[in-house]
Amino acid sequence: MPTPTIFISAGEASGERYGAMLIEAVRQRLPNAQFFGLGGAAMEAAGCERIVRAEEIAVMGITEVLRHMPRIYGAYRRLVHSIRARRPDVAVLIDFPDVNFRLARELKKLGVPVIYFVSPQLWAWKKHRIRWVRERVTKMLVIFPFEENYYRERRVDAEFVGHPLANLPLPTTTREAFAQRYALDNAKPWIGLLPGSRRKEVRLNLPVMAAAARQLGAEYEYVLPVAATLETDWVRAAVAQCGPNVPIHVVEDARAVLFHSRASIVASGTATVEAACIGNPFVAVYRLSSLSYAVASRLVQLPHVAMVNLIAGKRIVPELIQNNFTPEHTICALRPLLEGGDARGQMQCDLADVRKALYTKNEFPDNDSRQAQTTIDRVANWVLRFLNNPDARAISEKTTR
Repeated sequence: MPTPTIFISAGEASGERYGAMLIEAVRQRLPNAQFFGLGGAAMEAAGCERIVRAEEIAVMGITEVLRHMPRIYGAYRRLVHSIRARRPDVAVLIDFPDVNFRLARELKKLGVPVIYFVSPQLWAWKKHRIRWVRERVTKMLVIFPFEENYYRERRVDAEFVGHPLANLPLPTTTREAFAQRYALDNAKPWIGLLPGSRRKEVRLNLPVMAAAARQLGAEYEYVLPVAATLETDWVRAAVAQCGPNVPIHVVEDARAVLFHSRASIVASGTATVEAACIGNPFVAVYRLSSLSYAVASRLVQLPHVAMVNLIAGKRIVPELIQNNFTPEHTICALRPLLEGGDARGQMQCDLADVRKALYTKNEFPDNDSRQAQTTIDRVANWVLRFLNNPDARAISEKTTR
């Protein structure tokens, strides 16, 4: 077949990681496949020509989006121009709905099949966008088990493909090697601090985490992994602004931090799912700007904020949101997880159940068996189906009927 051209768009840290994995999976089967679009450094390293760098437009919240609208719109226009000029054979849009839904509209006009991988949380808010999904998306591939029925009940062709994080093996870096690399005291318990993958999240969440660390004292080592969408120097500067008496170690590799830490404080988002898959007990926290929180609290009507609690259908990890996220409340929620009592053991059991729920029914998530097919494999399969058959809509409907 002629050289396949694939447009791919991921604007956030978790999505760009999945994007890089997908590029590698597709290229294992189609070595000459060409990728272009919106992504981060990992996607570029995997072989994606970046028309727009994800770092340019990764913002959050109502006020932040409005302030950066000219830059976001300029990036969007560059992406649209590239789509019209190259006419890709298929497009893969990963989360990031404020940009990707608009790109889906342009792709639909050109007759390009659109695979949407990692659904935006329309079941939480902006439910009116379901109409956009029906009109613009050829195949919706979801990563949480309850999402498939939600979409299908609304006449969207959706399929649960499992969660990419559930497929990843546990980190192989030893605690001793990690401690030596970052000058950590291996004899002390470690506490992971994951304030978010965007600058605004770090500015809002890190000061409270640092204050909690200051109050807990030198009995622990505090380890903060830098997200792929942030610069290490900027994170170090943000830590320094929290005061001279906060011994926070800035490191790389969030998975290793979660694996080796006794417990963690994690900003609500993909990192909470990662902590669940690794089995690290944690407290879920989050802060928004006052305006963003006021708007979100009116629009979002859910029993829980943390995704792991939504998957479990009950409160298995503490949630400290907005004004409840204080150093004192954080320490109170964290202490039982640092100890070896029932609270820690129960959470570890509950997190294991969450991980099992993130597999499809055909997977076997035990330590002694290998996955016949990962989540990324399933997405790659759909890319190849659309590349190999021009009647993409018919393939999708026949396969999922």
